[in-house]
Amino acid sequence: MITTNHSALGRGIGLWITPVLLLAAVVGVLGAGIWYMTFMPDKSWSGTVPPLTNEEQQIHDNLKRHVEMLAEQIGERNVWSAEALAAAATYIRNTLKDLGYKVAVQSFNSRELMVQNFEVELPGNTLPKEIVVLGAHYDTVVGTPGANDNASGIAALLEIARLLTGKTNARTIRLVAFVNEEAPFYFSDEMGSQVYATRSRDRGEQINAMLSLETIGYYTDEADSQKYPFPFNYFFPDTGNFIGFVGNLSSRRLVKHSLAAFRASSAFPSEGVAAPGWITGVAWSDHSSFWQAGYPAIMITDTAFYRYPHYHRVTDTAEKLDYMSLARVTRGLADVAITLAGN
Repeated sequence: MITTNHSALGRGIGLWITPVLLLAAVVGVLGAGIWYMTFMPDKSWSGTVPPLTNEEQQIHDNLKRHVEMLAEQIGERNVWSAEALAAAATYIRNTLKDLGYKVAVQSFNSRELMVQNFEVELPGNTLPKEIVVLGAHYDTVVGTPGANDNASGIAALLEIARLLTGKTNARTIRLVAFVNEEAPFYFSDEMGSQVYATRSRDRGEQINAMLSLETIGYYTDEADSQKYPFPFNYFFPDTGNFIGFVGNLSSRRLVKHSLAAFRASSAFPSEGVAAPGWITGVAWSDHSSFWQAGYPAIMITDTAFYRYPHYHRVTDTAEKLDYMSLARVTRGLADVAITLAGN
């Protein structure tokens, strides 16, 4: 006669079910976290992009001219190449002045050299105390001409300034060229964007959104050209032909709002993520200074070292950039600024 020890059987099943339930719970939490970080509005553009419009062709030509000036004629620009840094500053300031803007200068001392941030402002007409900032850094890492990092961002900033000339919006738009983003100034009190963001916080300014234009000029349709930190390689395309909108978890709403505005106006591939700031690359630009000051901020990027083989190298030269794609991105970012500054 066979007897069954129901108590022992129950304990055995319980011992088996418990780790399964724990594993299911962990998988569920991780899945929810990934969804929270990666779920974005609308869809990225897919398929063939249309030819450049006449306006985009002009943007293309101006972008190329700006990048060639900064990366070829001026070249490496940082406090150890002081004359070149000053030449870049003069070029940026004069370009903005020629567009009819009054340029505000924020000067501070860095390594016994006086350096500057440059700001232009388009005052809002109904909500002027609410501010949208678009910024890019104009310095380079030592030993590189910095065509993509970050003449591409500065060129786009200057073109957005041109595209917005004479326009009025509900909120104030500020366009800012920052000095000293690269090492060893990153995350220090000599980082241009940190000096700026700290002053804004101390003044009690209401910055609703900050967009950092960081390394935005390189695109390729080559398969497996795009890399990511784990586990995002399972959720995003492996082809580096898109512009990325990157924020931390606190800036998720701004990522989604900005990406939706870009996708509504631009026939160009785009991706977005709101991830913890400790993930490699997520905080690596001027937007992090605004996080520290308590403001929502995101980075607009071609993902830099996750895609660009010439990142922080002497080979980061002007001919490496895709100016047609950069023109489409720049046109779209001007529309994003207008949307964020709207009612």
